[in-house]
Order: sequence, then C-alpha cells, then structure tokens
Amino acid sequence: MIDLFKHAARKGLFLFDPETAHGMSIAALKAGAVPACRIAPDPRLRQSVAGLDFVNPIGMAAGYDKNAEVPEALLKIGFGFTEIGTVTPKPQSGNPRPRIFRLVEDEGVINRLGFNNEGHDAAFARLSAVRGNGIIGVNIGANKDSEDRIGDYVLGIRRFYSVARYFTANISSPNTPGLRDLQARESLAALLSAVLSARDNEAAKSGRKIPVFLKIAPDLTDEGLDDIAAEALSHALDGLIVSNTTLSRNGLRDQRQAKEAGGLSGKPLFDRSTVVLAKVRRRVGGAMPIIGVGGVSSAETALEKIKAGADLVQLYSCMVYEGPGLPGTIVRGLSKLLDREQVKSIRDLRDSRTDYWATRNV
Repeated sequence: MIDLFKHAARKGLFLFDPETAHGMSIAALKAGAVPACRIAPDPRLRQSVAGLDFVNPIGMAAGYDKNAEVPEALLKIGFGFTEIGTVTPKPQSGNPRPRIFRLVEDEGVINRLGFNNEGHDAAFARLSAVRGNGIIGVNIGANKDSEDRIGDYVLGIRRFYSVARYFTANISSPNTPGLRDLQARESLAALLSAVLSARDNEAAKSGRKIPVFLKIAPDLTDEGLDDIAAEALSHALDGLIVSNTTLSRNGLRDQRQAKEAGGLSGKPLFDRSTVVLAKVRRRVGGAMPIIGVGGVSSAETALEKIKAGADLVQLYSCMVYEGPGLPGTIVRGLSKLLDREQVKSIRDLRDSRTDYWATRNV
C-alpha cells in the first residue's frame, strides 16, 4: 500500500495545498475509503504502560485528528492507540492561512496552525459516541486569548474525564505565543499541581484514575530538561511525551520553505527529538513512561526510539509522505525486527541505546 501511495495517491494529494489535502484524508477515513489493516496479534508487542494495555506501541500523535472526527478509523489502520486534539475550551480558528508547508526534499513539514479546533463541546460529543475499547487519548491546551491558561487545562481534565483513556497537557507548541513559557520550572509546578489535583478530584468521584502525560519541546536546554524532570518526578506525573515540533532549521535542503515560521516535524526532527528523549530518560529513571515522537517513518526508526528510552512511539508527519499504510507496515516490521533481535518482548530492548543517543550533539 505504501508503494502505491508514493507513486500515485501522494502525487494526486500533493496537487492540493497541505491543509486541503489533510481535510481530504480525514474525509477518506470517515467514508471508510481507507482499507482496514489486518495484523496478526504479536504478544511481543503488547505492553502495559501507565496502567493501560496497548496491543502495539505505535500511536497517532495529536495534531492530525484535532476534533475527534476519526479516532476509531485510525485504530483500524494499524495504530495501537491514537490521540485527539489539541483541543481548547473555546473554538478557535488558529493562525491565518497558509499555515502548513511541505518540505518535500527533506520529507518534513512546517506548521503554524495555532491550536485551530472546534472546542471542547464538539470533541466531547464525538468521543461520547465512540463504542469501541481502543485507547484514545485527549490532548488538551489553552485558548490563545485565555486570561487563565492553567485554568483551561483544568477545564480539559474535567470535561473529558469520562471519555479519555489518558490526557496529554500540551505546553510545547511553538505556535501559541507564550505557551512554551509554561515549561519554566515555577510555571510548570503550578500547572502540574492544578492539573493533577483536578485529575485526582475526578478520580475520587468516578473511581477511575486517568493517566496524565506532559508533552515537551525538543528545543529545551539541559537546564530546562533538569527542571522538567524534577517537577515531573516530584508531582508523580504519569508520563512524558518527547517531543513536539522544533524551531530549529539545521541541515534542511529546502531553504525556501525553511524560512516559514512555525514548528518543523517529520524526518528532520528524528535526531533532535531522539537525543532529547534519551536525555529525559536518563533524568527520570526507568519507571516513568515516555512516549517518543518525531521523525518516525519506519520500523527501524520506531525501534530506535524505544532503544533510546521510549515505551511507546507516536507519528504523524511522516504519514504525509508514506501514506495510510505506514502504521501497519511499522507494526509488521517490528515483529520481524524482534525475530532478528531474538527477544521475548519489545520492552527488553528499551534503553539499550540510551547512552548512545544521550551523548550525541544536534
């Protein structure tokens, strides 16, 4: 399917601007035009992470299904889990178009969307209609014009508590002015205290404790990583997602598109995000779950994230270039790699190359 996409469907989609093409892919999933992926279950890929049982470690990252339109369809094409959002309390249109740019030579994407979404109520209504048991996470954020950004995250916890399998507090998008300031230690401490207190209150009422992850940027200094690790550990956070898009433009071939403002994702993000992942794993130790994101385009790159310290892996931008068959191809490829590695569980390979990646320069 990937070869077919690359040689035909991708060429057709690339005639359209990236945001239109994205809308067309959502429409295709809604219509059932993307064939379901039939993968033989591989018990070596199953894991329990943050109290959740994942059939495989490959997830769709937030940003694709912003409004919870196609979570079940995504699970049918091979993903072991999916994450909707980022969703904010009030609907917002985001930044002016054009705001997504393909860097075809680099197989990268720059976006400056700005948390465009239909708001809590629309996403909640759709998630309430989901009938399957698949793992669907909810990525929560703050409105651009919010006078209480931390309060917006608390509202997200409360609104989606009955439908989320896990939460992600996204404080790392570069496209909402000032949002990354929440990664500073004092602000982060206040955010985590408020969000986890809201979660604990909801857990006491419902009898279900929903895990909360924190999504961080790949552009943090070592001191910044120290602070985040310290706060994550002191607040008993359920896990971290490493990482969001980068502001770096190092090593890009397409220097014309590289001038566009926004966050860079796709293949050019792989090394930087994997280095940060390994550095974070060193800082938080072996117990805290980490989801690795950034530049995953194959079974080999997915496994490298795990070897660097990830429990689970997410992707999004590389599907722009590889097509909807990518998750299934990766899952099948992981089984073959485990045959080669001769291990009983993919978890046996976690951290096997953490030191290598943590000492690399980007």
